[in-house]
Amino acid sequence: MNVDGLERVLARIPDRIVACSGGVDSLLLATLAHRAAPRRTVVAHDITPAVPAAATARVAARAAGEGWHLEVVRSPEFADEAYLSNPRNRCLHCKRHLYATLDGLSARLPRVREWTVLSGANVDDLGEYRPGLDAAAERGVRHPYIEAQIDKAGIRAMARAADLDFADLPASPCLASRLYTETRVTAARLRAVEIGEEVLGTLTGIAVSRCRVRDDHVLIEVAQADRSRVTVAVIDRVASAMRAAEPRLISVRLDPEPYRPGRAFEGAS
Repeated sequence: MNVDGLERVLARIPDRIVACSGGVDSLLLATLAHRAAPRRTVVAHDITPAVPAAATARVAARAAGEGWHLEVVRSPEFADEAYLSNPRNRCLHCKRHLYATLDGLSARLPRVREWTVLSGANVDDLGEYRPGLDAAAERGVRHPYIEAQIDKAGIRAMARAADLDFADLPASPCLASRLYTETRVTAARLRAVEIGEEVLGTLTGIAVSRCRVRDDHVLIEVAQADRSRVTVAVIDRVASAMRAAEPRLISVRLDPEPYRPGRAFEGAS
């Protein structure tokens, strides 16, 4: 945990726009940046079909409780075939649109100094396939956690030390991460995923699950220890809920392998 290092990094970025998705990393960064310099911190939250409603609600609640200057934006990736076709580097196209939108936001803010966009990327992300980091580099986005050499465990430790209620929030990437590479991104598929995971969690109490979609087939991923909770009756309920949002889904079944992050990127062309 390197709180002092993070504070030093933030102090060198006087006017900042924190891109806040609603996960632990960005919520903590937005909280600490605002508390350190509330008049020079803007928090931006992007609303698209790939952002879970629960994440938007968390950001709104935190903004109200902390008194953030919150700007809600809507980036246009759903008008971009390069994103919708869901190539392996889908995140590159998504983040390009997000950061271009935030640059547009910065142009509308008071020009006391140059506004800098901040992301919640941490050092663990450097060891993974993260094409969104390339989009960030193109736009001069800064990553305070990386600059301060803070990993995911350190972020959670800082959040717990600050007694923040989201410290142990399970990781939940954007809904588009549930679609296997080259399975087309549609609002209906993403809504079905969101509903399916909500129903699965409610019925079983499983904290981390994924409803992955490959074409029109759904694979439910849970940890090995949780597999017995996903009964036939549970799968039927999940399938019914998902088909209400996306009637073209053909099948819903339990993945024969246990949950593993990033599986939807495997086998990409």
